[in-house]
Amino acid sequence: MASESIHPASAPSRRVVVAAVGAAGLALTLNACGSGDDSSSSSSDAPATGTVLGKTGDIPEGGGKIFKDSGVVVTQPTAGEFKAFSSKCTHQGCAVTGITNGVITCPCHKSEFSVADGSVKKGPATQPLPEEKITVSGDSITLA
Repeated sequence: MASESIHPASAPSRRVVVAAVGAAGLALTLNACGSGDDSSSSSSDAPATGTVLGKTGDIPEGGGKIFKDSGVVVTQPTAGEFKAFSSKCTHQGCAVTGITNGVITCPCHKSEFSVADGSVKKGPATQPLPEEKITVSGDSITLA
C-alpha cells in the first residue's frame, strides 16, 4: 500500500486574498460605470417629461423655484418669460438649493448660475446649467 501524505491544504496567503478582493472590487466598479449601452441619454438622469411642475404665479419675477423631485429649476428672468434648467450643478453634480438676486446657487462649492440663461456667474463650475424644455399653457408650467 502506498502511503498518502496527510498534510492539510495550505490557506491562501494574505497577499492572495487582498489581491482577489481588490480585483473583485475593481470589476464591480467598472461594471457600475458602464451599462453596456452606448446611448447618450440615461433615463435615471433625465427628468420625467409631461410632468406638471406648477403655476406661473409660483415663479417670482427675477427669481425662480426649484422642483427637487423633477430635477429642474424654473426661472422667470423678466415678466412672462419662463426658463428651465437642470438643478444638477455642472461642477460636481450637487443639487442647487437657492435662488436669490437673479442667481441660482449650489451649496457644495458655492457655484452661481444666471436665472436668465443658466450661465456660470461664479465658479468653480465652468459649464452652464443645461437648459430643460418646458411649456407654459395658461398659468400651468409643464416639463416638455
